[in-house]
Amino acid sequence: MATNQSALDFANAARILGREARRRGLIPPSYRCPPRIVGVQRSLRRHKGGAVVAVQLKARPWLAVLSDMIEGVVVVNKLSPPHADRLRSELWQAIGADPVAAVA
Repeated sequence: MATNQSALDFANAARILGREARRRGLIPPSYRCPPRIVGVQRSLRRHKGGAVVAVQLKARPWLAVLSDMIEGVVVVNKLSPPHADRLRSELWQAIGADPVAAVA
């Protein structure tokens, strides 16, 4: 995928990740951009019933944005290996991106 993605791409990825989290019985985070904290690329704010993952979209590689979004699902649900590792792989597949192939 190209490095400059739109807000629509971000919203689509958020929908897919939320759907996949719910399908697995996990808490889907809400997503927003940019983070409220100046100078950070991602932040997480917990609230009763869930959390908000805020990600910097501009001037970042799309795979980095997706990685932050996926990691948000893992962190919000307090997952640890091997469940966390399996979930990351499944979420990468669900959004149709292969970070290993993109780096190779």
